[in-house]
Amino acid sequence: MNKDPIDASERIDELIAGLTDWRGKTFASVRKVILESDPEIIEEWKWMGSPVWSRDGMIAVANAHKGKVKVTFAHGAGIADPDKLFNAGLEGNARRAIDFLEGDKVNARALKNLVRAAIEYNQTHLKKNKAPASTRAKVTRSKAT
Repeated sequence: MNKDPIDASERIDELIAGLTDWRGKTFASVRKVILESDPEIIEEWKWMGSPVWSRDGMIAVANAHKGKVKVTFAHGAGIADPDKLFNAGLEGNARRAIDFLEGDKVNARALKNLVRAAIEYNQTHLKKNKAPASTRAKVTRSKAT
């Protein structure tokens, strides 16, 4: 496999630098808040060009679109949103998104709380954090006679 020497954080830097309008500033603000939310958050580059932030599972993915910056929380439907940041994807069973439009301000306090709630969700709900199959009680099935 041919590994690209540019790491995920550098790719995200380049993505933001290429967004010379308001979306670049908004994207940079969102990224800064997400990374400040927890020192163990990992930046990744997935799906042919999407910045992803993870800790104990995926937290969120962000993309710049023509008229918005979209931040989609992988398990947003399962976390509380007391500040009502989610404004897109509200009908889904798993994901929820925040669409930042031109002129929108990033509510750093509320976004940090949402990111921390997503981390807590990952730590308590995702399969990899559950007991391994070898330590769970085994069910013995009786043979049909």
